[in-house]
Amino acid sequence: MKEVVFYRMVSGRCPVEEFLDSLESKQAQKVTWVLRLVEEIDLVPAQYPKKLVGSEDIWEVRVQVAGNIFRVLGFLDGAELVVLNHAFQKKTPKIPP
Repeated sequence: MKEVVFYRMVSGRCPVEEFLDSLESKQAQKVTWVLRLVEEIDLVPAQYPKKLVGSEDIWEVRVQVAGNIFRVLGFLDGAELVVLNHAFQKKTPKIPP
């Protein structure tokens, strides 16, 4: 079992919390559900976490809700602690008929 924490700046701001607060309810629920999976399951389905190619130690938790993809970035601190420090939304492009 891992512990997932959100990075908090010296000022007290927490970018991941601010991002989650900006989402619609169902979107925030799905992202939170996936983050709980990362915490509670030893072998998380590969569709959610992955190490970013070309980075030394940056990981992303990727969540898809309808046509939106949400990415939460962070790093591992040891074997049991996941520190998340940034999040953003990437809309999937709509292909015209």
